[in-house]
Order: sequence, then structure tokens, then C-alpha cells
Amino acid sequence: MNKHFKNIILKATNATDLFEIEVIQNLWSGYGEIVRVGLIGAKTESVVVKHVQLEQRNHPRGWNTDISHQRKLKSYQVETEWYKNLSSHCDSNCKIPDCLALDTIEGEVLMVLEDLDASGFSERRNSVTWNELEACLKWLANFHATYLGKQPKGLWKTGTYWHLDTRPDELQVLNDKQLKAAASDIDRKLANSPFQTLVHGDAKLANFCFSQDGKNVAAVDFQYVGGGCGMKDVAYFVGSCLGENDCERHETKILNFYFRELKKALIAKHSLVDIDALEQDWRNLYPFAWADFHRFMKGWHPGHWKINTYSEKTSREVIGKLQLENK
Repeated sequence: MNKHFKNIILKATNATDLFEIEVIQNLWSGYGEIVRVGLIGAKTESVVVKHVQLEQRNHPRGWNTDISHQRKLKSYQVETEWYKNLSSHCDSNCKIPDCLALDTIEGEVLMVLEDLDASGFSERRNSVTWNELEACLKWLANFHATYLGKQPKGLWKTGTYWHLDTRPDELQVLNDKQLKAAASDIDRKLANSPFQTLVHGDAKLANFCFSQDGKNVAAVDFQYVGGGCGMKDVAYFVGSCLGENDCERHETKILNFYFRELKKALIAKHSLVDIDALEQDWRNLYPFAWADFHRFMKGWHPGHWKINTYSEKTSREVIGKLQLENK
């Protein structure tokens, strides 16, 4: 880490010195790393530093195109904008790390963030109990309620890392002709929902940090936050932590819980939105959100475990609905 960035961390935390505790993870495609940094002489013992280097890297699945590189560059610009201007609306019901400092210099980006481990969110999960699943759905419901109707200024116009307009390469190689033909209509259905919010855009299980008892969560990684229908986050999250049988078996239960939490959050925020109309619209769009991600996966990684019979069945039903509408 260069001296300039070190000084920014010291100034933001009022520390007299710092030291690296551990590399938490390397960023996707080698664009930098996330590091836990220990502090000397500060009120807090540690912070998490996201250090991004914006040179073009090698994609682990071979997508080394300029489109891929430019998407990565924008994703870090979006995350910086998110922490600078929009993240402060999040409260304890959709907890995120406080941002202590941001800086960009000579092709490098620095984000100094609250250490969620030290703030009581030290647990990570590879699989979830029902209570842990509900904690994440509650976070999503509160996040979507918080940003309902907000414009994605400075963010992705349409959030999620798999959005059709940002994935022309994956669409081009998609062998599923029916899904390929329906891709634009699926995207249009989601975009035309009158109830737009901000979506996290990468709300997988790995991006949730749990309290020790699993009852509360915080979320990280806002590179793909932007406008959209909340069902995109819900469908993607469910697919990240449940097998295909559970996705199908618990679909109604999952949506019922999410919409109960969304309704509570909107009422608490004194929202004037027609909550029943919103629920009806988004429930109808849940399979479209599922098919939207399925389209991306089949082009990006045709052998991935997330490509399963439930996803195929849901996508065929969506295609059938679109064909009826277009008659």
C-alpha cells in the first residue's frame, strides 16, 4: 500500500500507526484485495480496506474482453459513489459497513470500511437454517423499502452484475435459442415494473455477514447496486443458498415471508405506495427474475450447478407466458 493511502487510513481513524492483519480475499479477476488492517492508538482496533487496482486482469473463466474490463471499472466507480452519496440511508434493519474514507489516485481505489467482524457480524455461512434465511430476506426487504422510488444516480441504471445490456458476450454464445430469443422481453418486463427500487445486485449468501446467533445480518459488496425490481435480489439470493428441490418446495413460504417484511418496512417508513399492488406486481415478476439470471448462467458457465431442473422449468413457464402475451 502506498504512503498516500496509508496516510488516508491514519487520518480517517485517528490512528498513530497501522499494520496488516490478514488478506480477507482477493478481488475477482485479480483487481486487488480486501485486507483487515490493525490500528494503533485509535478508538477502534481494526478496519477493512478494499484496495482496487484498475489495470486489466485475467478473468478466471477466460472472459478477457474490453467489455468485461470496462464493466469492472464502472463497478468500482459505482461502489465508490454508493458509499459517498447513498449508503447513509441504510439503518440497522439493512446494516452495511460504515465508510470511513474513500480515495482514487493513479488507477487505484481505496475504500476504508468498518470492520463488521468487530461490530458483531463475524459469522459467515456456506449453508443456512431457515432462521438465517429469514434474516437475509428481512435485510433485502428493508433495503428495497428504503430505496423504493429512489433514482440510481451515479449507480448502474439497471443493477445486478448479470444485466442483459452489460452481458452481450454471454448472450451471443447462449445455445438455448428460446431463452435467447426471450431475453429482451424478460428484461423489459422487469424494467417496466412501476415499482422500481435499488437492488444490491450481488446478494448471494457469501456477501452476508451474520451475528453469532444468526438472527441479524449485514451485507457487503456494492459494486452492482442500481435500479431494478426487488425480485432480482430475492431470486438470486435464494438460488445462492438452496438446492433446486428446496427452491421449488419453499417458494411460496419464502415469498410470503419477504412480502410480510417488506410491508412492515414500508409501513414503518410511512410509505405512500400501494403495498398490495406492489406485492402483486413483484410476485408475478419473481419467475421472470429467476429466468433473467438463468439466461446469464447458461451463457457464462453452461455446466454450473445452478443450472438445474427448477431453473429450466421456471424459465420455460416464463417463455410460455411471453408467447401468450405476444400473440
